[in-house]
Amino acid sequence: MKRVILSGGGTGGHIYPAVAVAEALKSKHKDNVEILFVGAEGKMEMEKIPALGYDIVGLPIAGLQRRLDLKNLLVPFKVVRSVSRAKSIIRDFSADIVVGFGGYASSPVLWAAQRMGVPTVIQEQNSHAGVTNKILSRKARRICVAYDDMERFFRADRIIMTGNPLRGSFAATSQKSAAALEYYGFKEDMPTLLVVGGSLGTRTLNEMMKRWILSLEGEAPVQVIWQTGKYYEKEMQAFLQEHPTKNIWQGAFIERMDFAYEVSDLVLSRSGACTVSELCLVGKPTLFVPSPNVAEDHQTKNAMALVEKDAAEMVRDSEVVTKGMPRALELLADKQRLQTLSKNIMKLGVADAAERVVKQIEKEW
Repeated sequence: MKRVILSGGGTGGHIYPAVAVAEALKSKHKDNVEILFVGAEGKMEMEKIPALGYDIVGLPIAGLQRRLDLKNLLVPFKVVRSVSRAKSIIRDFSADIVVGFGGYASSPVLWAAQRMGVPTVIQEQNSHAGVTNKILSRKARRICVAYDDMERFFRADRIIMTGNPLRGSFAATSQKSAAALEYYGFKEDMPTLLVVGGSLGTRTLNEMMKRWILSLEGEAPVQVIWQTGKYYEKEMQAFLQEHPTKNIWQGAFIERMDFAYEVSDLVLSRSGACTVSELCLVGKPTLFVPSPNVAEDHQTKNAMALVEKDAAEMVRDSEVVTKGMPRALELLADKQRLQTLSKNIMKLGVADAAERVVKQIEKEW
């Protein structure tokens, strides 16, 4: 029986790669592997992980607030308590290996494991490594990455190209199925744009859509799947009721993301690591709008890694309200450009990333 601790959280971008690896471990090793997640108290992993059937333990860790905040004075004490707690968890669980996926909780667990002589593996999702992972990588056995040129941050002899582990099945499709078109009430012969703002939503993408809709006369020239996000749902529903417009599907969430990708000719999206990996697998031409509100500007760096390979285009968040839809419409009208972007982004997809990470874990446990 092998015992594996997986740690990461704070956002879905850290949680779901860890879950994908857990699923791949269970699929391969069945009852011969025991898995324990370690997260941060009060963060989303403490609800999401148990709901998926896995055990999780929380640490009292917290990150520094970007603005001046008295809570920052408590951070050093929480770090010390978290490291002490992490050592107890590792010892009590008799962990054979600890795998970190980023987020608040992974740092104290990896740090503790390395000082206890327990092998560690890091999975870095982004094209630009964070400060914490750069420090922890010095004693990690292997660093699993999803982008080229990561020797800028890690020792070359420890880097393994695995791609980002994803939950679910993502694959490129050349045809729009009748079922997918019917689901969204769309026509096969009309160009379709998918606007994705994340689960909570993105103010600038929603403002972009509102501005564009106001310029129309009740009918859009292309079909649009507009994912507004939970936070903005009521506001955007009220806006559409006041300005009803044909050919637009609006929803807080997209339950059938497979259908959404299938019917879309172009995607306008944030550039979180997992989103980028999904788009590579489905081979969709993409116009990225990186979020300016993430640590170390990771999303811009993720997007630029594809832009530099002519595998995507990018519009700055500060410009997207006025420039996003005009550029999207230009792309939808340019079949040759869409084909080029699709061909180039598909070259970057890694379908078996979770299995590749598992292989690296097996080499060290």
